[in-house]
Amino acid sequence: MYKIFRSILFLFDPEKVHYFTSSLLNSILKLPLVKFIWGKSFIVTDKRLERKVFGLTFKNPVGLAAGFDKNASMYDDLAYCGFGFIEIGTVTPKGQPGNDKPRLFRVKEDEGIINRMGFNNLGVDEVISNLKKKKTDVLIGGNIGKNKVTPNDKAVDDYIFSFNHLFEYVDYFVVNVSSPNTPNLRELQEKEPLKQLLLALKNENKLKPTPKPILLKIAPDLTNNQLDDIVEIIDEVKLDGVIATNTTISRDKLKTPKKEIEKIGAGGLSGKPVKDRSTEVIRYLSEKSNKSFPIIGVGGIHSAEDAIEKLEAGASLIQLYSGFIYEGPALVKRINKALLKL
Repeated sequence: MYKIFRSILFLFDPEKVHYFTSSLLNSILKLPLVKFIWGKSFIVTDKRLERKVFGLTFKNPVGLAAGFDKNASMYDDLAYCGFGFIEIGTVTPKGQPGNDKPRLFRVKEDEGIINRMGFNNLGVDEVISNLKKKKTDVLIGGNIGKNKVTPNDKAVDDYIFSFNHLFEYVDYFVVNVSSPNTPNLRELQEKEPLKQLLLALKNENKLKPTPKPILLKIAPDLTNNQLDDIVEIIDEVKLDGVIATNTTISRDKLKTPKKEIEKIGAGGLSGKPVKDRSTEVIRYLSEKSNKSFPIIGVGGIHSAEDAIEKLEAGASLIQLYSGFIYEGPALVKRINKALLKL
């Protein structure tokens, strides 16, 4: 049924479809009894699915990655799709429109998505306003980044600003320095700038009565030497975990004709094309660190088998994005049901 619905939606502009389906889900869940029926259809409740990771208890290990609910306007509705946690953002201190449209593209032949959104969001204040309306008990991650106009030597200020303002309203934080769609942002993944940024956030966290977990989201395009630096930094800074991985700038081994890919242009590629590399990064980090920190695995999870592969590679939790768009909410249920059979 979802695939029929998807085939119709895929006839239209991806960004417009995103907002249309978000509005549709919100409207449907307001109908009498629909919320109850929807929840029964997609939520799998079982104590065996619970995961205790970086001090938090997740009802199940399947989360929604950042980028889907940028402004924290959909998380309550999305909780009824069965997710154990939802990551909002990326949030910047000030609202910004992001890059010029069109900026979101389906790569259907490869079951992937290319985006160059550019951290479009309404800013911290609007996001907080939305988080104050929370009705469900789903865990919320706050993915934070810098404004496009903020130079890298002032980036720490942006991250600390968002961290302090969002602190009361999210359960954990994610430092996003790995998006390819904000100019020069990935330079912050280099060893020294990254260490200074993470140390500043950790020091800010220590001032809180009850510190919250801070994770780092990394790109799949890092070399093994760079991954070694990540492991070293995490150990030195005592960071709580890593999200592996963000989107890739690689266009290798795609089935989609090269001319079509060139026509789309720049942007981060997600979905099935990043699956193997994401798993490689997870496995490398897990083995190199002797499993000394938790990893949230994300990238190309389109089936229960893909999810299990990520977990077996060393992930403690997983996140969906493109797989959720291509497979629908039933994917969350299929993964959780498969985990119960292990």
